[in-house]
Amino acid sequence: MSETRFEPDTADGRWQRAWDEAGTFRADSDSNKPKSFVLEMFPYPSGRIHMGHVRNYTLGDVLARYRKMTGHEVLHPMGWDAFGMPAENAAMEKGVHPGGWTRDNIANMKAQLKRLGFALDWSREFATCDPEYYGQEQALFLKLYEAGLVYRKESEVNWDPVDMTVLANEQVIDGRGWRSGAQVERRKLSQWFLKITDFAEELLEGLESLDKWPDKVRLMQENWIGRSRGLQFAFDLSDGERLEVYTTRPDTIFGATFLAVAADHPVAQGLAARDPAAAAFVKTVKQGGTTAAELETAEKLGFDTGLTAAHPFTGDPLPVWIANFVLMDYGTGAIMAVPGHDQRDFEFASKYGLPIRRVVAADASHADAPMTEAEAGDGVLVNSGEYDGMSVDEGKAAVIRAIEGQGRGEGRTVYRLRDWGVSRQRYWGTPIPFIHCESCGIVPVPEDQLPVVLPEDVDFRTPGNPLERHPTWKHVECPACHGPAVRETDTLDTFVDSSWYFLRFASQPADKPFDRDEAAKWLPVQQYIGGIEHAILHLLYARFWTRALKHIGMIDFAEPFEALFTQGMVTHETYSRTQDGREVWFGPDEVERTGTGATLAADGAPVTIGKVVKMSKSKKNVVDPAPYIDRFGADAVRWFMLSDSPPERDLPWSEAGIEGCARFVQRLWRIATAPANGSGAGTDLARLTHRTIAGVAADIEALAFNKAVAKIYELASGIEKAAPGPERAAAVAVLPHLVSPMMPHLAEALHAETGGSGLVAEAAWPAHDPALLVDTQVTIAVQVKGKLRDTLTVAKGLPQDELQALALASEKVQRSLDGAEIRKVIVVPDRLVNIVA
Repeated sequence: MSETRFEPDTADGRWQRAWDEAGTFRADSDSNKPKSFVLEMFPYPSGRIHMGHVRNYTLGDVLARYRKMTGHEVLHPMGWDAFGMPAENAAMEKGVHPGGWTRDNIANMKAQLKRLGFALDWSREFATCDPEYYGQEQALFLKLYEAGLVYRKESEVNWDPVDMTVLANEQVIDGRGWRSGAQVERRKLSQWFLKITDFAEELLEGLESLDKWPDKVRLMQENWIGRSRGLQFAFDLSDGERLEVYTTRPDTIFGATFLAVAADHPVAQGLAARDPAAAAFVKTVKQGGTTAAELETAEKLGFDTGLTAAHPFTGDPLPVWIANFVLMDYGTGAIMAVPGHDQRDFEFASKYGLPIRRVVAADASHADAPMTEAEAGDGVLVNSGEYDGMSVDEGKAAVIRAIEGQGRGEGRTVYRLRDWGVSRQRYWGTPIPFIHCESCGIVPVPEDQLPVVLPEDVDFRTPGNPLERHPTWKHVECPACHGPAVRETDTLDTFVDSSWYFLRFASQPADKPFDRDEAAKWLPVQQYIGGIEHAILHLLYARFWTRALKHIGMIDFAEPFEALFTQGMVTHETYSRTQDGREVWFGPDEVERTGTGATLAADGAPVTIGKVVKMSKSKKNVVDPAPYIDRFGADAVRWFMLSDSPPERDLPWSEAGIEGCARFVQRLWRIATAPANGSGAGTDLARLTHRTIAGVAADIEALAFNKAVAKIYELASGIEKAAPGPERAAAVAVLPHLVSPMMPHLAEALHAETGGSGLVAEAAWPAHDPALLVDTQVTIAVQVKGKLRDTLTVAKGLPQDELQALALASEKVQRSLDGAEIRKVIVVPDRLVNIVA
């Protein structure tokens, strides 16, 4: 036995090489073992990993290693979500090529991940910017096009006039482009769309089968899909035309006091063509963004068209306005405005002096109660003629019946979900595989011409999409007529890249996206792990793609991820200082803490200590794992990620915490390798050992890693107290196996040091004796006059009279009674003795 310290700086590399040489974590699709696909959401290659990455991948790694030890053939792969705007921004700011920048980052991050000893099958690694990957994505896109699930149409977008690109809603901040700061305009462009709305009901119903997903994620998706029953109907306009609207609250129709149309609605466009003032207003509206949040908070602006619409029940004339908070892409592009029960309508009506009527109240006595804001709650209908007194649901049904009886409209089920616009006017993305020909129209790129590869010689000095102005790349021959044509220069939204990557991990043939039979061996993913921030878009899009591929017969399953776990974030306080009127952030390695304050190491001047928040590059509060791996080893870092907090909760980064984990690594080494010097009873240790084997297994399966950690701490203490003997030797022998999923390098070193053969990573999980899991003793609470006075440890199942006698014999009980007469003794077997005096 050795009494030396565990040396992670040599042990980590040694055992990582051993696993690589043995091919320990290469997944075998032909294995007869039960398959287990464990997957963490793959990272964007930003350049360096931080502790948030480490936690995410450690959680999955523990499960993957445990599943291997329990007889599963495990697929635990790694790749890179490599396309996107950050690479183009780097190209513009640093004068580098996005491809070179991205691949350098991948190399750096891969080296960092390898240092942590993750049980990854690196043979299946790919980056989404590899032509081998995105070429297969182009092939899938064309198959969806053939199935009628891809189309192109003119759509309103957020346009940055400086960067000359379309911005996602999230890239519009206070009406300006997030990078250029330019005022964003609404512009109509021809865009490519995926028909996700064709699957709206399926996606909604499918949530019911996802019982291994967090309820909050399912609810978020349900709300995003947003199924509602409403009414689509037409108002008669004063010019003889009709105006169609859709409302989810037909019960409030008597509260309608005006109508509003989008700036792109034919009513608005027709007026703008005749009226310069209307045209100027429409132009102003187009300078705003299209985000829902912005429309909620922006100042409400309107233009009176001069038209009126006849109320379908009262005949009252309702003015028709052009309004900046109505979008053409939502509903019919026109709304029935009910200021009393919709806040945007309330703000608009308040600004322009339009009537505000209450038509829903808690009860009839509140029918004339004043309104200081819109009230969207439940209640009964008031000020609604023959419908007064009805509940909201009764009112909806009754109004729908009446409008349908007038032949003016019909009840409809609609969804908040919109078709997925996948066009992006940028270079660093998957080229959309279509060709535009003046004679033939839009022509798909023939399969034998895939992949359509991005050109390397691009210029980022001019704003806009480099593909659009490339001198040669876009000029091609039409595959149909062989005449001159041009390529589509838009690239795909990067969410497309991550909507099917799990299929490519499972199967990687050179001639097609995946092999159906081989993919079926692994999928759906048994355990998917990632942040709650991906609850809607990524997860919803992946669910859609899986259903779409099933629809066209390429796979047989509809849901990609059987179980989902959303881990908490690793958090850290922030450091900042106001300079030149803006807030400048500093990283933890740039700051020196001084008691309750902090200073910048570079100049010694104070910085402000901010809130403890999620680690993010924007606030620079990220912690690089490399210095801690250098100092304490990979296992101490991994152990910290598992030990201090339930994995679904946020984990505050702590220097003291990582140091404590490093001490425990050394403590386990001493326990297993140093001579025993305890004096505890061996039979108790045997029971503890087997309880730990079973308990840690159950906790890992439940992803309750902090509970598994606590059980290992308890076992370590038990071994320390135990006297030399077979029970202690047995406990020490299983210790490497129990900690192997969490501290794999230490486990291998302990196994080798104590005479074990082979690799622990390839060994079986130790068996437990069920008989030793049964508790033979219980702790009894003894109360006097309702207050706890003593506890007794007794044999389980002790008869009531014996239990009563032991309780009354207790010195603490007798002191508490102090000679008082005992009137009654209540005995609850194996739990409680209550003495009433």
